Amino acid sequence: MMFSEVSLFGVYVAPISLMMSAAWLVVVALRRAADRFGLLRNVWHPTLVVAATYIIVLWFIVLTAARWW
Repeated sequence: MMFSEVSLFGVYVAPISLMMSAAWLVVVALRRAADRFGLLRNVWHPTLVVAATYIIVLWFIVLTAARWW
């Protein structure tokens, strides 16, 4: 498992930064869906749930990318 830099419009960036951005977009979509259905009103600490969801999504993206590279 070896990640190399990615050229993004001529600028080399670390792959984890792209993965973190992708995870953030997924979590934003999941949070909007949870807000729409009122799921975050049923938890003790909604911010903690969103942060944990971000970590889980990022973990899944990193493991998936490691398997493909």
